[in-house]
Amino acid sequence: MSPDPLLLTPTFHETVWGVQDLSPWFDSPGGRIGEVWFESPQLGRLPILVKFIFTSERLSVQVHPDDAYARQIEGAAGGKTEMWYVLRAAPGARLAAGFVETISLERAREAAQSGEIERLLRWWPVEAGQVYLLPAGAVHALGAGITVCEIQQNNQITYRLYDYGRPRELHLEKALEVAHLGPHPGPSAPQGNVLAACPYFVTERVELSGEAQYAVCENRFELLIVLEGAGRLAGRDLRPGQVWHLPPGSGPWSLEPAPRLRMLRTRLP
Repeated sequence: MSPDPLLLTPTFHETVWGVQDLSPWFDSPGGRIGEVWFESPQLGRLPILVKFIFTSERLSVQVHPDDAYARQIEGAAGGKTEMWYVLRAAPGARLAAGFVETISLERAREAAQSGEIERLLRWWPVEAGQVYLLPAGAVHALGAGITVCEIQQNNQITYRLYDYGRPRELHLEKALEVAHLGPHPGPSAPQGNVLAACPYFVTERVELSGEAQYAVCENRFELLIVLEGAGRLAGRDLRPGQVWHLPPGSGPWSLEPAPRLRMLRTRLP
């Protein structure tokens, strides 16, 4: 008998830069929630981690290591490549990805210590529907007034270069060892339904206004993220803010929008 789709469990994380209103995706549990993570006690550690991120202030300027550095220096399972799918953005919202122009290692060190790094980063105007792929080594920061769905390698090593004077630890030397000090290409252009593809995940958009059969990958880990609308998956109710695991080789499953559904499908390559 084919295993059923499994609804992952959201966990809510308070941050200094979080928000209180998480609608329309979640009912607020109270406090300033910055991140909602999706995990599963049944499945254990997932190869792909999905988060919803909500910002009321700027996040730290940060960078993540690649697999080789994370394993050698941190003894970790791997590094962190991630993508952001922008769900909502306040007027004038911006995020940082890469630098305006390539800078030297010493200039980057001095700029991080003085705060000049804010001016050297490339700040991109943010709109709902944009996609940013952030490979390990890409220097980045979310600005205020942004909600994103983040899809990432399931590793949590973050090196902060600058944090606007907040009393949190910085990791300047490690950050500079892994950081790419040049420009980032900015928002990705979709290739058909494929929004982002890298060695760690492939993410596609799924938009339905009529009943369909959902075919699951035969032998790859796969998640379905509900962003907007309502409906049913294999007779189970769908609503925004849900993340479902679709067991490899299961299904196909009936998808019934009511009246429409907008989702992301992310899987191992």
